[in-house]
Amino acid sequence: MNGPRVLLGYSPDDRGDDALALAALVVRSAGGSLVVANVHPPPWPARGPGSVDAEWVAYLREESRSALDRAAARLAGTGAPEPTWRVHAHRGSGRGLIEIARDTAADLVVIGSAPRGRRGRIAIGSTADQLLHGSPVPVLLAPRGYAADPPGRLARMTVAYWRRPGAGGPLASAAAFAASLGVPLRLLTLVLRPPGLAARFRDADELMERQRIQAEDDLRDAAGLLGAAPRVERETAAGTGVAKALGAVDMLPGEVLACLSSHDGPLRKVFLGESSGKIVRAAPCPVLVLPRGPARRAAAAPDAKPTAKPHVR
Repeated sequence: MNGPRVLLGYSPDDRGDDALALAALVVRSAGGSLVVANVHPPPWPARGPGSVDAEWVAYLREESRSALDRAAARLAGTGAPEPTWRVHAHRGSGRGLIEIARDTAADLVVIGSAPRGRRGRIAIGSTADQLLHGSPVPVLLAPRGYAADPPGRLARMTVAYWRRPGAGGPLASAAAFAASLGVPLRLLTLVLRPPGLAARFRDADELMERQRIQAEDDLRDAAGLLGAAPRVERETAAGTGVAKALGAVDMLPGEVLACLSSHDGPLRKVFLGESSGKIVRAAPCPVLVLPRGPARRAAAAPDAKPTAKPHVR
């Protein structure tokens, strides 16, 4: 089976359901396969070296089994293929998902927002923080409440782009992912106006206009890097800060916003910088965070048969 291998980090709550709705939409659009994983804490040591509390282990297994049963019930009727089910013990749920991603050769990890986030926005909790500072594959985050009214299909991918060294690889990865989803690509640069700029410079408007013109030139060059890709839409948006600039951008139902990892982060890993972190929190749609470095070659999903029903390993 060709297409991306999507790893869904599932917890039996609203954020897990939001991630499930988004992962099902991705797999239905791009084909490929789905791995549904639940990460639970490791067992406690007890009564000497090598021993664990049997009752605690039984409780953890039952909780994971219930979580996967809930995921299976919610996947029914979504049109997603029969998934492979995984349970993994780790003290950090995000780091546990990174281990599963490596073990299953995943091409994408999908998770939901932390529960404290505003509805329709993404809050970064401990799971996301661990993934967004070390995942070897792109991470896709669903906004809070996404499962309540998911779009019927994905409509477009917008890439938040700034010209900088090494941006070509993630840009190519975003274009390839958009192509696999069958959606058009838009390149967006936010031209940020520092607070109090007009008070400090008499020619503030002229300065902003020069920045906008430079951003348009950079976007034109970026679109040219994609070579034979279909025509790419280009747009700039100005505002005082990321949230206001992004708020002026039209977003379609079914939009996905992609942003690049910080160039200060490790090569071939996701690393959320200050600007990309602000974009994640301000975005009104799912956000895809791409690893730094050369474009990652899309993997074909293994031909192994999916398990027939949720199970705990």
